[in-house]
Amino acid sequence: MQRRMILPLVFGIVGTAILVSLGVWQLQRLTWKQGVLADIDARMTTLLPALPETPDPDFHKYALVSASGVITGDEIHVLVSKKGTGAGYRIISRFETGGRAILVDRGFIPAAFKDSERLPLNETITGNLHWPDEIDSFTPDADIEGNIWFARDVPAMAETLGTEPLMIIASKTSRSYNDVTPMPIETADIPNNHLEYVITWFSLAAIWVGMTAFLLRRISQKKI
Repeated sequence: MQRRMILPLVFGIVGTAILVSLGVWQLQRLTWKQGVLADIDARMTTLLPALPETPDPDFHKYALVSASGVITGDEIHVLVSKKGTGAGYRIISRFETGGRAILVDRGFIPAAFKDSERLPLNETITGNLHWPDEIDSFTPDADIEGNIWFARDVPAMAETLGTEPLMIIASKTSRSYNDVTPMPIETADIPNNHLEYVITWFSLAAIWVGMTAFLLRRISQKKI
């Protein structure tokens, strides 16, 4: 009987150790991710004195900036869906400021307003620099003729509109518009599922221990 208990006991100990180690690893990842989100929060709320001359996508991502200039009539429409509204488009416009031309994500318009005329205008934009990672092998190519894009590809959009590969996601503008609603970056939109993983792995470890104990008890009672 004792021999029959060795293999299940070893199996139970090894399995429990693996599951606990995975839980500990996810706990470490949770601490790391919380630090990352805290850093992003700090970037998003600390206004830079000016647009960076040589923007670095790693260093300046999420940085809060404010710039005044002219939003031209040149724009790109990125197909999106907004909760409570449905299908529509993000308006990515050419923004000329301080002798430079950059991109500005003005926000969301319902699909019915896609082809509405939006005239050039003077504007002060406050928002966060961003280089979204939205491209993968399943992303369709943009319909250039119909001006329908399926992801915010900053280098490609900059080439199309003749700007620097630098984009502000507007959170506030000096004017309000009936058809364009800003869609600012929020840290709540950044995935952080590590706590769920921690709970999952430790719960599986507890179940594994319980099943091992049950099996050993059955063996000791000579019922299997």
